[in-house]
Parts: sequence; structure tokens; C-alpha cells
Amino acid sequence: MSLWARVNQLPPPVLEQIRYIYGNSFPIEVRHYLAEWIEDRLLNAPSYQHEQDAAYEQEAATFLNQLINELERTAINLPEDNVTGRIRLNESARNFRQLFSHNPSQLYSHLINCLQRERQCIAYPNECVNVQDPEIAEVINGLQELQMLVRVSENDNRNLVKDYEHLQLEIHEITKNKALLENLDNAALREHARTTLAQQERQVNEMVNLITGKRLQLVENFRKTIQLTSQVQEKVLHKYLTNWKINQGFAGNGASGMSASNLDTIQAWCESLAEIIWNTKDQIRLAMKNKQKLNIEEPNLPDFLPQSLVEVTNLLKALITTTFIIEKQPPQVMKTNTRFAATVRLLIGNTLNIRMSNPLVRVSIISEAQAQATQQSNKASEQSCGEIMNNTGNLEYNETTKQLSVSFRNMQLKKIKRAEKKGTESVMDEKFALLFQSSFAVGHGDLVFSVWTISLPVVVIVHGNQEPQSWATITWDNAFADINRVPFHVPDKVSWNLLAEALNTKYRASTGRSMTQENMHFLCEKAFRANLQFPVSDDLTITWSQFCKEPLPDRTFTFWEWFYAAMKVTREHLRGPWNDGSIVGFIHKTKAEDYLLKCPRGTFLLRFSDSELGGITIAWVNESNDGQPQILHIQPFTAKNFAIRLLSDRIRDFEDLYYLYPNKPKKEAFDRYTSPPVPSRNRNYIPSEVRAVLMGPSNNNNSTINSYPNTPNSYNHLQSPDASRDTPSSGITDITIRDRSDSQRSLATCGEYRHAMSVASSVVYSPDNAYTYIHSPAYSDVSPQGPPAREFPGSPQLPATVEQLNRGPTTAETPLSRASGNEAVIQELVQYMLDGYDGAPLDCDMERELNNNCAATTVVNGH
Repeated sequence: MSLWARVNQLPPPVLEQIRYIYGNSFPIEVRHYLAEWIEDRLLNAPSYQHEQDAAYEQEAATFLNQLINELERTAINLPEDNVTGRIRLNESARNFRQLFSHNPSQLYSHLINCLQRERQCIAYPNECVNVQDPEIAEVINGLQELQMLVRVSENDNRNLVKDYEHLQLEIHEITKNKALLENLDNAALREHARTTLAQQERQVNEMVNLITGKRLQLVENFRKTIQLTSQVQEKVLHKYLTNWKINQGFAGNGASGMSASNLDTIQAWCESLAEIIWNTKDQIRLAMKNKQKLNIEEPNLPDFLPQSLVEVTNLLKALITTTFIIEKQPPQVMKTNTRFAATVRLLIGNTLNIRMSNPLVRVSIISEAQAQATQQSNKASEQSCGEIMNNTGNLEYNETTKQLSVSFRNMQLKKIKRAEKKGTESVMDEKFALLFQSSFAVGHGDLVFSVWTISLPVVVIVHGNQEPQSWATITWDNAFADINRVPFHVPDKVSWNLLAEALNTKYRASTGRSMTQENMHFLCEKAFRANLQFPVSDDLTITWSQFCKEPLPDRTFTFWEWFYAAMKVTREHLRGPWNDGSIVGFIHKTKAEDYLLKCPRGTFLLRFSDSELGGITIAWVNESNDGQPQILHIQPFTAKNFAIRLLSDRIRDFEDLYYLYPNKPKKEAFDRYTSPPVPSRNRNYIPSEVRAVLMGPSNNNNSTINSYPNTPNSYNHLQSPDASRDTPSSGITDITIRDRSDSQRSLATCGEYRHAMSVASSVVYSPDNAYTYIHSPAYSDVSPQGPPAREFPGSPQLPATVEQLNRGPTTAETPLSRASGNEAVIQELVQYMLDGYDGAPLDCDMERELNNNCAATTVVNGH
């Protein structure tokens, strides 16, 4: 069953709210006729970190074109008697093409959000805000009652005007009769006139009493309307719009859940309130005008109309100033001389003739102190602490979306003036904000309002290396800021569980998958530098200093820097394996070893290094000399390593790794992420590639690791663990390519050893023809112009020992045959290079012959 079919089974109140979600910009008929087509393309749409991503915009543009084509095709295929449906779909296609061609991501993101709301209401009907929150119904019912009161007041006011006019005629008649009475000489006529006049005066008095009662009832209706309007407006502005603004801060940390109410719904409510308030204001002014016009005196009755006019005007002012909002926040870590965007919107733009004037909006950047002054005075400051280019724009009305907004797409911060630092504060701790301000007249120009709004706090940087600490400031602020705070105060100490949830939300948004409870407990112990019982109490608090200021024990970096680096390397290089659950990541080294000791040889898991920022290490089960399981840890890989060779490719290279913990074959876990073979760009050359090699065991462990069978065992040695590292190196290095211009050009080095040694055997394997070339210039008198090395056709597996070399066919004409004829010399040479080298230059003749005869040389790190 399609998502739309399940939506149509929801209760009517929820269905009505879903119509609000889609708004006027996307007709619900399009959702109905294209239900499955839309769901096929958007339910599993790729996620992007930023909506301004070029790939995101391309995806949105493609979707828009396909949507328009599908609308036109569906309209043609509708039954002939469904004329209304055809017209509606064709009209929608034209509107989409006209309105969204220059900004397809607006429609694309809107539809994705709508589908997310649909799924949430289906999956959690009891938690759906429209079902759970009874105040939604109160708002809707309140608006309906207010609209009825306004209609009643309008009708009563019209009738009252007629009564006033009738009263004026009667009063005029009495005045005329009084004048006639004074001129009558006949006593009988005068008596009759007096009787008639007295009767008319009684009727006028009755009419005045009746009109007074009606006017008092009208005033009471005004007061009731104002009171109910105030209650509904309080809910709309201070609950639902405020919650929406709070969710903006949470969204800055990656939250994407359903907000308290949809912004389009809030706009519909605000527009209804604006019309109710404005009509009530007009009716009050009309009642005051009529009273003054008729010069009716009511000395015994208080006049509530002036006070009612003040109250309704204040309601209008609060509504207008509060509904000037930032729909799309600027980036919260802002780099100077870098383009950025933001969008502001006026939620009552479809009313009060505001859209006719296209008000100008100006943007400036203000300091924390200036933001505090603006909030305290409730007046936008003309001061700023920086220079922003392209900082003005006009509010424009979109006929399809029914929105009055302006998008600043090309703003750029050119200069910034910083405040003096206190104590240990850095520029990454200093918060600024963007101030958006405008002014416009409403109605017929008789009221002018100045509006302003302040963005979420931003941190201004000048270099990319300032990003980590800047994001610490923003993450803490977004998670723990109070909506009614003094800008930009945040608590110095918060509950760890609340911080953990914020970190988990940010990690999920950045990488695609949440952390496990075990992962989060590991983070807790790392942040507090102690072993803690699981689960931790809600009373456990962490300070800002512990979070991002104090270095971890025996480290030069903080908890936040370590977490941020792990998140960054996962997002950029490990997203697929992390989302698959192939990376444990956040786990203690000792716990990882405990898990692996129960597993067979070759089982491995991946965890983030404790000692290297953004490093990920592989721990795996090997066997020691006595056959007992031994846990080894490969030196951590970082983003620089993955720029050379992907993690999945490295794992494929390591043939000592068999199973991803607990028992998943590594091919099944990682093959989908490995790089495809690179075809030769020139048919005259055989392609080659860089591969990762596990070095052999150190001197205290003579077992070998045959992770790369094409590499001779004589130099497959594990390095001794570095005692200064939390994660000891297991002696892994990448193959190093050497050429004649640089005898020791290394693609990657590892461990504590820094002397690269040339080995007397080197290999290059070509998968195209399955030939392996072995160059073994063991003697310095080998001629550089000598014949090529012996070719071994067939299997790509190289002989791994000198004995195997000796068993292969040789001739006296090749350097290989002369080398293999003296096994002792080769072994002595290799042993000298690996164990006895002290950093002295190699023999010049040997080095020359190596350079001349070796196309590629494996370099290892040894003594």
C-alpha cells in the first residue's frame, strides 16, 4: 500500500492538517494523482548536508523537470470526463515551471519535508502533534469563533448605523414640530401638537435606549473579540511559532524531526488573525465615528471604545513584529570573504496590503553586546561591527506559494570588528548575529511599523582550521539556549545526557546513522576521563571547559576536537561502512580486544584511535608463536591515507583479515565500497596500482603475516609497538613507489622508524596478463643494460622465499639466475638491510644498480 493510501486512512483532523502542510504552493490534487510517482523518487532521496550543495541543486532541478513532464503526461491520460482534473494538473505544471525553474530546491525540499511529516503521523499516530495536542483544535475553533464574531459585529454595526440615521430623522422631525408648535395660535391645534410631540419624544427616547443597548452589545462584542484574539494569538505566536524558532536551533545541530507546527500552517493562522484584528479595528473606529457624528451623549456610561482601539492596535503591532522571521538561517560558522545566504519572511504578507509596497530589508552584523542592546530597547540599532556586501533586498510576494519573503543569495562578510578578549577566550568563542530590519505601512498607510529580527548566533572565522572550536561554540549554544535569554547567554554546566543526545543528533545528521548506546557511554567515559556505570544518571553534569577546553589526559587535544575529527573523517571517507554498521568506532581498546579474543584468527573490527585525531585503526586476531590468539592493532589511518587508497581497498589488500566482527566475511561487508579496476590509458603500457602491505612480526615474534603474497616474506615484519602511543602500531605501511629521480619517495610512512631501506627484491604485478616481474640485482656489478628479469607466466602468486626462487627455471643470462645461485648472499644482504641498518648511506654501486634495474621498489621502515 502506498504512503498516500495510508495517509487517507488517518482521522479527518490529521488529513486536514496534512492539507495545511502542503500549503498553496503544491495542490493536493498533484499529490493524489502522482502519489506513487512522487513516493518512488522522494521517499529514499539522497541526503545532503547543505541544501546549497551543487549536487543537491542538480538533483532538485532534475526532479522538477521530471515532475512537470509527469504532470502533463498524467493530464493527457485522465478520462475525458475528468475535465477539472486535467485543468488542475496542466495549471500546476505551468505554475511549477514558472515559479521554481530558478529555484527548484525550494519545491524539492518542501515535498521531502511533507513526506517525512506523512510518515511520522502514520508511524506514530499517538505522537502526531495534530492528534496529541488539543490546543491545535483550540486554535482552529478559536479562529472560527472570531471570524463569526467579526461578521456579527459588522452586521450589528451596519444595523446600528441605520438606527442612528433613523434616530436622526426622528430628532429632526421633533425639532421641526417644536418650531411649528411655537407658531400655532389655535389652542386646540397647539394641544394636539404638544401631544404628538410628547409621543415623538417618547419614541425617540425609546429608540435612544434601544440604540444604546445595541451599542453596548457591540462594544461588548469588541471586547470579547479582543480577549479571544489575544488568547489565540498567544498560542500561535508564543507556543507554535516559538517552538518553530527553537527547532531552528536544534536543526543547526542536525535535528530533522517534526516541528511543533508547520510554518505554512502558522502563516495561515497569522493571516487569519491579521484579518480579524484589522476588521475589528475598523469596526471600532466606525463605531467611534458614528457616535461622534451623531453627537450622542451618554454621561452615565463609560466609553470603552478608545481603550478597545488601543488594545486592538497593540495586538496588531505584536502580530506584525513577531511574524517577521528568518526562514532560512545564515551559516552559523561564517568565513570572511565567502558567499552565504539567508531568507526572511513576513507571515502576514498576504494581508493588509503590505505586499504592494515591496518593503526594503537591510542586513547588518552585530556583536553580542549590540544584540543585547537591541533586545532591551526593542529597537533596531544602526550600529554594526562589520561590513556585509549585497546586504539589501525587497520583500516580494509569490502568487503560488502565497509568501512574502526575500532571499539573500550572495551576501559576503568583508570585514569584522572583534571585541576585546577576556581571560582564555578565543575568537572561536565570540558570538555575533545578523540583524534583519525593515519598515512598512499597513492598511491605507495610516500605520507604519518598524520590524527587526536577529539570527541564531554565528562565529566568524578567517581560516578553516578554526572550524572545530567554532562548531563547539555553536553546538553548545544550539542545544542549550533558552528562547527568552539575554543574547547569547548559555549555561556553563549541563546534563551529560542532554549533551549526549545533541552529539548523537549531530553525528547522525553528518554521517547518516546514529551512535549506539554503547558508543555514547564510551563518549561519556572519554569526556569525564573515568570509568562510569551504565546507564549514567541524569544528574551527571559536564562543564563547557570539560567539553572543549581541557585537553584529554596525555593528549594535546580536547574531547570535542577528538569527536569532531571522528565525525569529519566518517562523513568524508567512511559514510557507507558506518551506515552499514561495519564500523564500531566508539569503543575502548581493551573492550575491543576482549571481543576479539573470543573470535577465530583473522577476525577484525574498526575503532577510532584514541591517540590520533581523525584516525581509525583495525584491531584483529592473529596467532603468536605458541599458537595462542594475539590481538594486533594496525597503525591508524587518517583522511590523508584515504586520499591515497580507500579503507575498503586497504582491507581487501590485507589477506590476514577474514571476518568483520563477529563473523561477517570481509568481502560481503566491504566489496561494494572498493574501487573498480583502473583500465590502462595507453595500450603500450601495463597498468599498476598502489596496494597496502602488512609488515611482518618484530624480532620477539618470528611468526609471519602473509597479507600480501606478492611481497617476499623476508621483509614482512611487524614493527615493535610504540610505547608512547595509546594505539600501538602493528607495522603497516603502504607500498612505496621509487623512481630514479628520488630513491626514497614514500607515499606513506608509519611507526617510529624513519629510515627507509631499499630491499633487494621488488615486484610489480599486472592483472592484465598475470605476469610477475622479479628484479633482484643482488650484485653491484650487474650491468644497467643487462637483460630483463625472468618472467613467470600464469599465477600471479610470487614465490615468497629464496628456496622457491631456486626451484623456478633460471638461465645464466639473467641477473636473477646469478642472484638465486647464491642464496646465502641474498639472505645476508636482506638481513643486513632489515636488522643492521644504522642510517648510513647505501653502497653507491648497489644504489645505482637498484635505481637502474628496479621499476618499482618496496620500501619498509626498519633499523
